[in-house]
Amino acid sequence: MTAQPRAGEPIVVQVALAARDYDIVIGRGLIASLGARIKALRPSARAALVTDDTVAAHHLAGAQAALKSTGIDCTAIRVAPGEGSKSYATFDRVCEAIIDARIERGDLVIALGGGVIGDLAGFAAACVRRGIDYVQVPTTLLAQVDSSVGGKTGINSPRGKNLIGAFHQPVLVVADTALLDTLPQRDFRAGYAEVVKFALLGDAAFFSWLEANWRDVFSGAPSREHAIAVCCRGKAGIVGRDERETGERALLNLGHTFGHALEAAAGFSGRLLHGEAVALGTALAFEFSAQRKLISTDEAARVRAHLAVVGLPTRIKDVPGDMPGVERLMELIGQDKKVKRGQLTFILVRGIGKAFVENNVDPAEVRAFLAGQIAK
Repeated sequence: MTAQPRAGEPIVVQVALAARDYDIVIGRGLIASLGARIKALRPSARAALVTDDTVAAHHLAGAQAALKSTGIDCTAIRVAPGEGSKSYATFDRVCEAIIDARIERGDLVIALGGGVIGDLAGFAAACVRRGIDYVQVPTTLLAQVDSSVGGKTGINSPRGKNLIGAFHQPVLVVADTALLDTLPQRDFRAGYAEVVKFALLGDAAFFSWLEANWRDVFSGAPSREHAIAVCCRGKAGIVGRDERETGERALLNLGHTFGHALEAAAGFSGRLLHGEAVALGTALAFEFSAQRKLISTDEAARVRAHLAVVGLPTRIKDVPGDMPGVERLMELIGQDKKVKRGQLTFILVRGIGKAFVENNVDPAEVRAFLAGQIAK
């Protein structure tokens, strides 16, 4: 894992799900091969391509040209960029546009964008005609290492993030790392939070590698493909063993219980991007674990230091603008998908790379912890 990566052919990672296996293809310049890869899977399929206006300005023409070159008829569906598009209203519009394009069960939906587009387009594909296959073409680091893999799709409720959705696996993921070159630095950093999260939950050696090599990952060196592939291999293994998140897959939510609550508290806005919320939530999960004497304060500080050095938020005060108090945050945490019969569940750690699921966490303990964090 720690061997120096070298440039070369695309890296292919398989997600093993019996008759629903699919490949994650990782490398630079892959958008040009999109049509050929889809043609090999579905020779006569038509496609509805869902994207947002920001991504369209950079990458829609290239994707359309790749599809056209292999004779794939494609209808583009554009939505507004940002978390606000993971809504009932936009979901309705996308579904109706797919139907208007006469996309049938034997056709495809293509999600060209970041996590918002992947979740939205994937959920629409899961629902229209009771299920259409779809292809993920993630254009952000966060989507390439996390949200495009594993089949979680959905939209947000005013009461919380990702509360409406379905498990619907893609048939192909094409992760063109050259597309990341157009990302604003803030968005790349937000995606890097998910890379760090994966290391922290189950791969201590990878975390050490990131501490030494993160600048190369940011610069676009071959280390970028290596880091993405490590995350995808790890997630593919977990998804293959626990597709529906009944056990081990819950570990991938490290940082998300605190993070989703903070993201909702910030209004799903540009004040706090999803990856930034994950970084902050991960720092809090390590701090909470240290408070429970599960890890040393030095380990929690090491994690916080790495997140901070790349420019990610690690304290609640780092979120711009006013944030709600403890009771509102507790209310939002109570809407977390891992809550069972009203009992709180957190992903905590017994060390770097040693995450575990902790059920029945005392709300009073969480409330006191948050009060202390808000005061810092």
